Amino acid sequence: MSEKRMIRPYGDTTGDGMVQMSFTLPIPHDKRAEGAALQLATKMGMDPAMVVHAKAMGPDFSFFVVYGRVNHLVDLSAVRVVEREFPLLSAKDVNSAIKRQLRRKLVVLGACIGTDAHTVGIDAILNIKGFAGEKGLEYYREVKVVNLGAQVLVPELVARARAEKADAVLVSQVVTQRDAHLTNAKEMSAAFREAYPAGRTPLLVVGGPRFDPAATKELGVDRIFGRGTTPGEVASYLVHALAERRTA
Repeated sequence: MSEKRMIRPYGDTTGDGMVQMSFTLPIPHDKRAEGAALQLATKMGMDPAMVVHAKAMGPDFSFFVVYGRVNHLVDLSAVRVVEREFPLLSAKDVNSAIKRQLRRKLVVLGACIGTDAHTVGIDAILNIKGFAGEKGLEYYREVKVVNLGAQVLVPELVARARAEKADAVLVSQVVTQRDAHLTNAKEMSAAFREAYPAGRTPLLVVGGPRFDPAATKELGVDRIFGRGTTPGEVASYLVHALAERRTA
């Protein structure tokens, strides 16, 4: 059992507990609004708290950045994360594995679903220009990429996946207001389960900055990727997951 390691936030000096946060209040910007921001920060455990930035957001809203000290400790031994259970492969090794396992190209379908029009994430994974110095899946010789772009309806996604005989479906969700990313992901996974025989659905992968990587069962998907995910990590996962399916 790992030892407890307690840490505090760092601001100016080690362990001083200083943190900075931002939020919006639905009131016009004035001194009263700044007082309300301080009251909220104090109730959240910041003591002392300071408003270091305040700005009107239209006539009825105010945006704040507050800075202050908290007394809370973080127990690192109690932190739980989703560990990567597969090795990172080079493009050459990914291509070789696909050729060996499938003896055909791996078909990957990508899209932003619902009203989400932010394609930066899905393009970073799929487009040949890639992300973080890695080329996207279009670069992989043994991968066929079909990028449907933005604002794709779930029935359209399912129909295209069937038509392309997709092995994997990658969905990016950046718009998260009112948990739209969760609702859309659940709708997608339910639609695929309904459209395919049991155990025959493509690999369902979702990604975006607000997803919890541990929520795969809750959303009904095979994998969740968060911010900073690279094309090589996705490609390595697809090879690993397909191999597991073939041996299951």
